[in-house]
Amino acid sequence: MRAGPRRAVRTMAGVGALVLPSLWACGEAPAPRDEEARAAAPAADSGWVPIFNGRDLAGWTPKIRHSVAGLDSLETFRVVDGLLTVSYDDYDAFEGRFGHLFYDRPLSSYDLRVEYRIVGEQLADGESWARANSGVMVHAQSPASMPPEQDFPISLEAQLLRGLGDGPRPTANLCTPGTDVEFQGVRTEEHCIESSSETFDGDEWVTLDLIVRRDDRIVHLIDGDTVLTYAHPRIGGGVVNDFDPAAKVDGTPLTGGYIALQSESHPVQFRKIWLREVSPPEE
Repeated sequence: MRAGPRRAVRTMAGVGALVLPSLWACGEAPAPRDEEARAAAPAADSGWVPIFNGRDLAGWTPKIRHSVAGLDSLETFRVVDGLLTVSYDDYDAFEGRFGHLFYDRPLSSYDLRVEYRIVGEQLADGESWARANSGVMVHAQSPASMPPEQDFPISLEAQLLRGLGDGPRPTANLCTPGTDVEFQGVRTEEHCIESSSETFDGDEWVTLDLIVRRDDRIVHLIDGDTVLTYAHPRIGGGVVNDFDPAAKVDGTPLTGGYIALQSESHPVQFRKIWLREVSPPEE
């Protein structure tokens, strides 16, 4: 999703994993060091399960702008050589057809691991901000609740960016279509908050981990390093269009929802998608 330099809020340089103890020491939540350690290596005996089978899109539902949920006539989302691929091979032009592929079951407290890479070239008529840009949405509304013309689901987006070879462009940022969060203890309506990750200029595989705990806190990690944390998401704010007003009651705590992978006009591939559900935080 869009991330203009005047809208993005940059985290402190070099924060990394150190930001978490400093935030939770203020009483927001227990320090998540054990959770980050457990997220290090999905294994059959650790509660992790793959939610992409490497063969087809069973268990996932596409929602492409200008179409109803379940219809992806140009096969934007497809499996190619075992990789879940966002492809524009059958497009003549993008024409604002932002898309999302939703995991079929709503979730609240969980760990998510995604291995991704951004490849190839953007469609010529894609938005300039969407170049080498994709995302993983969490706490998203259901695809069935999105009218055909809605562009983005009301959700929290872990924004995935590839560098452009002309300076820093961190990945695993937060963007907030139709939502807002508390960042560093302050409620912010900024649409995008930059992470402290490094820039990945090539088409290498990158590992994104998300620690999601209801509306208590969400943590972004890249290749095992904590790069962003925020808390208490709720419905609110803008940067989402043509939604059903019944789905956007501003001020409502965002305690759960759907996971979705994004298509914004630039090809991207996902190699592994792992999920581990956990007990919600104690009240």
